[in-house]
Amino acid sequence: MPELPEVEHVVRALRRTIKGRTIVGSEVRLPKLIAPLSAATFNRRVKDSFISGVSRRGKFILIEFQKRERKRGPLTKSHNHDFILAVHLRMTGKFLYLHLDDDIPKHSHAVFYIDNDRRLVFRDQRQFGVMKLIDNGQLTHTKGIKELAPEPFGEDFNLEYLKAVLQGSRRSLKVLLLDQTKVLGLGNIYASEALFRARINPFKPAAELSARRVPLLYEAVRDVLQFAVDHIRGSISLEDGFSYGAAFESFWQVYDREGEPCVRCGARIRRATLGGRSTYWCSRCQRR
Repeated sequence: MPELPEVEHVVRALRRTIKGRTIVGSEVRLPKLIAPLSAATFNRRVKDSFISGVSRRGKFILIEFQKRERKRGPLTKSHNHDFILAVHLRMTGKFLYLHLDDDIPKHSHAVFYIDNDRRLVFRDQRQFGVMKLIDNGQLTHTKGIKELAPEPFGEDFNLEYLKAVLQGSRRSLKVLLLDQTKVLGLGNIYASEALFRARINPFKPAAELSARRVPLLYEAVRDVLQFAVDHIRGSISLEDGFSYGAAFESFWQVYDREGEPCVRCGARIRRATLGGRSTYWCSRCQRR
């Protein structure tokens, strides 16, 4: 599943590619992708919409639209016509930017026709992806988004916030870090990497983390996400698709390295299942 750094780079690629363009039509091939809206309603709303920006909230990609009125031509001034398409890629969702004569690949569930004779295609083999049309001003009230924790690079995600979150939970640290309503942006890969950087055992109950180790975890969460953003290749091509995690795997210090020597101490990396997910750690550097 793509984590925050991968989503950030998809946002940047979309911003370079489609910002300033207009959607002249769309096609929904998987109704549950946009539920509870009907395909007819969805297609009508996005038709003739100008893409004014692309941003992110957590792992949600936010494509910002302004509606063009056919009769008047210029952008409408009424905010009633402004809305956002929020997209969550989930496990296998990805965008492709295709020419009109390119074949649409299998598992493509939404097609957006752009005013430059190109198509933006949403492909999702596992069919877990989500698209939501949200009226301007309603984003922070939308289920699935309103519950999200503060952005990890924002001012609201600070040491005091993390201390309060940890003190209020008896869950293991690894499980807590995967909860997007508590700590935003980490998935299975970067949660393991952050705990390794902080030398903290993933099985330790969150409330039992000592006061002197909380700052270490705080810095590790921010550092591992920033490191991944900085080291993922800088120009993801939507034409090529993007294998999430592949651009960063050469930098992994602990994830998916079971049985290999620890980069710090040489002890063997261990793996166990925690919260239904594979967890990797060094039993010497991350003693319980």
